[in-house]
Amino acid sequence: MSVALSQFAQGLTTETAFDVLAVAKRLKAAGKDVIELQIGDSPFPSSSSALAAGKQAIDEGATHYCPSMGLPELREALAENYRAEFGVAIRPEHVIVGPGAKVFEQFFCEAFLDPGDVVLLFSPQFPTYAPNIARRGARCVYSPLRLENQFRPDLNDVKRFVEAEPRAKAIFLNSPHNPTGGVATAEDIRGIAEFIRGRSIALFSDEPYCHMVWTGRHHTPLAEPGMLDQCLAAYTFSKSYSMSGWRLGYAVGAAPLVDVMGKMINTTLSCVPPLVQRAGLAAIRHDAAERDEVMQRFRRKVELLVGELQRVDGVRVLMPSGTFYVFPDVSTICRRLGIRSHGLAMFLLEAADDRKGVACLGGECFGSAGQGFLRFSCAEPDDRLVEAVRFFAEAVTRTDRLNRYLSENPKYRA
Repeated sequence: MSVALSQFAQGLTTETAFDVLAVAKRLKAAGKDVIELQIGDSPFPSSSSALAAGKQAIDEGATHYCPSMGLPELREALAENYRAEFGVAIRPEHVIVGPGAKVFEQFFCEAFLDPGDVVLLFSPQFPTYAPNIARRGARCVYSPLRLENQFRPDLNDVKRFVEAEPRAKAIFLNSPHNPTGGVATAEDIRGIAEFIRGRSIALFSDEPYCHMVWTGRHHTPLAEPGMLDQCLAAYTFSKSYSMSGWRLGYAVGAAPLVDVMGKMINTTLSCVPPLVQRAGLAAIRHDAAERDEVMQRFRRKVELLVGELQRVDGVRVLMPSGTFYVFPDVSTICRRLGIRSHGLAMFLLEAADDRKGVACLGGECFGSAGQGFLRFSCAEPDDRLVEAVRFFAEAVTRTDRLNRYLSENPKYRA
């Protein structure tokens, strides 16, 4: 007889982008032309110094264990770079290296949350936040991010949370924000810091898009007085240096918290491969100019995609303040067609045309506040971005195909 899975395992949800990625790859393998705008991966190669250093590290035998906290020289370089970029006086003992940024969500929850604690999420939200909170037996409350407010956090909701919720224990902030592209302003971040300062409330600041800010500049809560003691900020090489497959990230926080997270890495992952860390060290030291040039190429892609979407009847879309995602409001189209937004996304991929499809995500993949939106990434050549939007505009007029798709997939009916 098989052993019953835990209740947590039975209810575990995942990041839908990878599920849609699998469908897209299956259709492509069968011969369908799929324009892949579903996943947040860079279309550009990893930065040049990182590639060279990774190869050299393999040749030099950097293929064994290393310290769980990260290579000392990388932690030192990250601290030095952080001081220069963000003006926050940190030292190497404030930095820990991990396999990307996502793992620090789990470690943050393990460090701070007990069963019954309550966490504030700004929604739509990155889909792995809630499972990591549930893993600890904690509960989420949500504050909606609204297009009319440029998808910035609502400080009134933060105030209510910290003052009225007896078990308030943590806030998750993601800026620049996935999926909406919203960016919290300096005033927003200062307000959040003021509400939680001196309270037993921790802040997880998820900042993987820190170099993708198109309006204003990036602000980290760690720059606010006292926040080093209450905040863990997470970063990744995946976006800035196009190193997603290397799985390299880091977090910055108080030294005692970093020490605890070092134990978490020790008891789960052992360490991040040293050859990967040496590639990241080379990127930090040598590839800033290359990184910034690639960021501007991303910006031009975003502007192109927004411009094309603005021409589609029934679509309302903002130029995102950051990230390489565009998050158009397609609720008018969804109401007219009687379909949920993720159903519309899957129709574009699977059924709008036999030979061609566009892979994107419905906003409800990021929580109920995302319903009525689609998320497009810019991870394709420019001509394919234009082609994708024109396909979308034509596909929503194919009502016979759409009605047939809904009859076969009633779960997507509005």
